[in-house]
Amino acid sequence: MQIFGKFTTNFDMDYINGHYIYFNENDEDIITGEDIERMLKKKRKTVCGTIILYNPELSPRGYSLSPFLKEEGFEQYDEFVPLNEDPMSYVINAGLKNIYPGKLVEIKYLFNYNRSNIAPTPIIEEFDSDIDKLTSTQFTRYDRELNYIDVPNIRLSGKFVFLGMGHKYDRHHKAIISYARALAKQVTKLDKQVVFLHDNNYDADEAIEQAYFLLPIATGKMKEIRANAFKEVFKETPHKVVKIRL
Repeated sequence: MQIFGKFTTNFDMDYINGHYIYFNENDEDIITGEDIERMLKKKRKTVCGTIILYNPELSPRGYSLSPFLKEEGFEQYDEFVPLNEDPMSYVINAGLKNIYPGKLVEIKYLFNYNRSNIAPTPIIEEFDSDIDKLTSTQFTRYDRELNYIDVPNIRLSGKFVFLGMGHKYDRHHKAIISYARALAKQVTKLDKQVVFLHDNNYDADEAIEQAYFLLPIATGKMKEIRANAFKEVFKETPHKVVKIRL
């Protein structure tokens, strides 16, 4: 596995403006950021699908996770750079590496602001306020193009889309809930295999309606269960929605 990301900065904030994982066919199959750019010119052949998560917590190789990488001496903005490995990447790699060798998977986010532990914090309150302004001419706290998905015009790569952006939205953040539900609804209109994890709280159709999608990773006793369930999603083709039974 190789992980690449493109960081873009605006007003001392760092956003992820591209995130891909490459599943190496063998030990000699090593690519670079320049190779990523070339591969993306042929997305239909090189990108197997899209995974949508909540927010990025990523760092370039050689750097630690930082609220503002420029202060750490990072200068490679707006170009694909290798990223440090993280628990989410391990789970994704384990689920897809044997099925899509030599391919890329694209990772998208509800919110592209690159920061750890954004919930619960004032950042989420600001996101909620911003979302109410996205269809107006009002200024947003976070860059509207860099931080938020243009839901009606979203473009997804590959044959499948895995919805894994979570399910524990604060009921007070009504704009975020509407945003997530609108995204889920829009994705189902596209010509993709829509897959996700859910549990006994909702059936598959209700999960789409409620934007209730379990993360591929968890802690404690659920860690292995979630990781294995993610593998099960992609075990067969076409891929499938998986219900976790406890």
